[in-house]
Amino acid sequence: MDKLQTAATVLIVPGLREHVAEHWQTLLEARLSKVRSVPPLETDKLDCAARVRAIQHELEQIEGPVILVAHSAGVLMVAHWAASHGHPIKGALLAAPPDLDASWPQGYPTPESLRANGWDPLPKGALPFRSIVAGSTNDHLASLDAVARLVRGWGSELLNLGEVGHLNPASGYGQWSEAEALILELDR
Repeated sequence: MDKLQTAATVLIVPGLREHVAEHWQTLLEARLSKVRSVPPLETDKLDCAARVRAIQHELEQIEGPVILVAHSAGVLMVAHWAASHGHPIKGALLAAPPDLDASWPQGYPTPESLRANGWDPLPKGALPFRSIVAGSTNDHLASLDAVARLVRGWGSELLNLGEVGHLNPASGYGQWSEAEALILELDR
């Protein structure tokens, strides 16, 4: 199978569950010709500053323009990174950002633990690069209205995916073929 060719290097920014074999980001990474991925954290998995440093470290290894591809908490990591760092980012595909003000199901971090680890307050100013934010009408971690509020603050484009849950394997999604077309659009 031919690899998807992009001019920019794609940097995959996974969420808190990091690299899951059947996740669309992991499957996408195998399809791309120019790609890097933020590696899993060994310790302090909820430490937002450590995750931002990991993004910056990976970006320092890349020459030329970059397209960020983030999912879930990875989207929040990108917002924190963009508020305090600079790098030539060509664009970003930001999928299923969680709402820090929502009540999340059991098994997810609590708002208190996220606040204690630097996730809140979330930067809400305009991102310094083009971004497409893909949201769902039935995501258990964020309503589409909450995602739309983030989009307005970040100056992003909202892509309503409909009923795709959290766009992850637990919601029935492995391959997300639309991601490839969106990356190529950002790469133009």
